[in-house]
Amino acid sequence: MPRELVVLGTASQVPTRQRAHNGYVLRWDGEGILFDPGEGSQRQMLHAGVAAHDLTRICVTHFHGDHSLGLAGVFQRISLDRVPHPITAHYPASGQAYFDRLRHATAYREAGDIREEPVSGEGGLLAATPAFTLEARRLSHPVESYGYRLTEPDGRRMVPERLAEHGIAGPDIGRLQRDGELRGVRLEEVSEPRRGQRFAFVMDTRMCPAVPELAAGCDLLVIESTFQEADAGLAAEHGHLTAGQAAAAAREAGVRHLVLTHFSQRYPEPDGFAAEARAAGFEGELTVAADLMRVPVPRRA
Repeated sequence: MPRELVVLGTASQVPTRQRAHNGYVLRWDGEGILFDPGEGSQRQMLHAGVAAHDLTRICVTHFHGDHSLGLAGVFQRISLDRVPHPITAHYPASGQAYFDRLRHATAYREAGDIREEPVSGEGGLLAATPAFTLEARRLSHPVESYGYRLTEPDGRRMVPERLAEHGIAGPDIGRLQRDGELRGVRLEEVSEPRRGQRFAFVMDTRMCPAVPELAAGCDLLVIESTFQEADAGLAAEHGHLTAGQAAAAAREAGVRHLVLTHFSQRYPEPDGFAAEARAAGFEGELTVAADLMRVPVPRRA
């Protein structure tokens, strides 16, 4: 499977005629991570071609409705479709009562294996697998909120020309990778460092130290830009970012591809968000998210 972000919805607070409630799925090799499923996410998944069987994790930043009301439908769909594998759910521990209510919002036969792993304190390491680590950092919002960061371990890329020079081919390449040396040839001689890819998901927050920590060196950063600069006062008051603030953070963090999303209903057209991001000095690849859009993780640099 390609590494890509599937956008289910882009609206903050309330859905509009053009935008469904917030919701995103990150496809990362064999993982399918559902972030912040707002109201209607189950239906948006159908439109986007994402099945309940595709999901392996659910990450909720906080328990405002536009980030969590879709959990009830998603949980019931997981049971209805008899998803055979466990699905791990990460969410603020302070919202356990809301999680429980959403998980058991109506009567149904619960057949899904949902494994609850809530986040508390300042966050930290949530999962470490051979393919990636998943971390959380506490953000600044009127209710407890966390951002998430996925990091692939650094590795090495085999260089065909160097392998050929040493007569190494076929199964011997695997032996060299496994053992680090083969017939006097060291792995470092026929390969070069390969930086692991990085992804971060930053929703409702004021600017705070966790934002640059999560964004640092990301290949793909998905970040809220609820307001435009003319409404910066409202952004600060309600615990949100402007497009300019989000883009400035991405610029300073060295982000390669920036995805702006979570737009207030006060902006019927999203045109101004890109202009404000460029005005803030972000020069990388830029996407103003739209519902049902697919955004590939950039190819390795």
